[in-house]
Amino acid sequence: MKRLKAQFNREPEDVLETSMAMVASALSEPSRVSILCALMDGRAWTATELSAVAGIAPSTASGHLNRLLSNGLVICLTQGRHRYYSLAGHHISGLLENLMGVSMRTHKTPLSSTPVHLRYARTCYDHLAGELAVNIYEFMLREIWLEADGSALTAAGKLHFEKLGVEFNARTRRKHCCPCLDWSERRFHLGGEAGSALLTFLLQKEWITRIPGYREINVTNTGRDAIYRLFKLKIT
Repeated sequence: MKRLKAQFNREPEDVLETSMAMVASALSEPSRVSILCALMDGRAWTATELSAVAGIAPSTASGHLNRLLSNGLVICLTQGRHRYYSLAGHHISGLLENLMGVSMRTHKTPLSSTPVHLRYARTCYDHLAGELAVNIYEFMLREIWLEADGSALTAAGKLHFEKLGVEFNARTRRKHCCPCLDWSERRFHLGGEAGSALLTFLLQKEWITRIPGYREINVTNTGRDAIYRLFKLKIT
């Protein structure tokens, strides 16, 4: 009887281990990784668009997308005759960013093989990433806009966000604020609802712009002045 009980108690662990192995297997194919990285810009893509990004045939891309769908890494939205794919959520983008960080841990300088335009400013699903985002995060810590562990905005931080006009989604169930490890900088940038709201605010002000189809972020001339005024960061 004890043996049967031990086996029963292990079942949940076995299921978890199997699920983890299946997700890891889904991430083990370079073309699928290329598809997931493309989706990290937070937008929805068609299978044809993703096949071009991954450099594979549309039929092959469909097979990879089905694999990603079955493992909960992407979701699919049907609109008319078209099907659009996007990451299953911000938790998947966080997983990918962390995986990038682990993958870049070599004896050589990690930044050497990372494109400069992506190192400075890019999107991480629905929030800002890269050197700029890391510097903003560290400014917020110094000015005590954030709790020491980055888990929440302080009263001062909330006040500053309100004064800026940053709007939050009151109905969201995600974390209000959290540190997200930046894969190229190896430091934290702002994630969670606060990170998403800040990115939206910067875009609406046209202080930064996105390049369609890419994760790269450009800072505008007015944005340089605004970012220096708000976060004391000089952008050359």
